[in-house]
Amino acid sequence: MKLKVIIHLAEEGGFWAEVPAIQGCATQGDSMEELLTNLYEAVEACLSVDLEQIEISKNDRVMEIAV
Repeated sequence: MKLKVIIHLAEEGGFWAEVPAIQGCATQGDSMEELLTNLYEAVEACLSVDLEQIEISKNDRVMEIAV
């Protein structure tokens, strides 16, 4: 999966970024390296779903796909 990310200079120093394709997905970092690390974590967290909170019947299937 490839996602476009918008990186901004933070007024207080460092950077912050948002992922427009994932509503509410944003993070920050003091350096570009820290920002990239935090971006991977933020995207994973924004896309993760707790299946225990979703009602799944015996006829349903859970499938993980890569895009």
